[in-house]
Amino acid sequence: MNTAALPAHPKLSRKFRLQFEPAQDRWVLLYPEGMVQLNPSAAEILKRCDGVTTIDAIVADLEAAFNAQGIGPEVRNLLEEGQRRGWID
Repeated sequence: MNTAALPAHPKLSRKFRLQFEPAQDRWVLLYPEGMVQLNPSAAEILKRCDGVTTIDAIVADLEAAFNAQGIGPEVRNLLEEGQRRGWID
């Protein structure tokens, strides 16, 4: 289990590129060895990981954009999983 704390201002690792793939009609993370297909929620979270925005601000922006409340734990879980997989610096 990775016990490293999440960065205050998460950003996508330079090893990955987030882009929309029209052929699959979804957002993906591209890396030299392949591609990770993302569900819409994961894509929306990762789009906001710019190295400037705080996790709390990401959560607030998502809650406002999607008229949702209490999604902080889900956002943090995705970021923790992304950190374990090397997507997040």
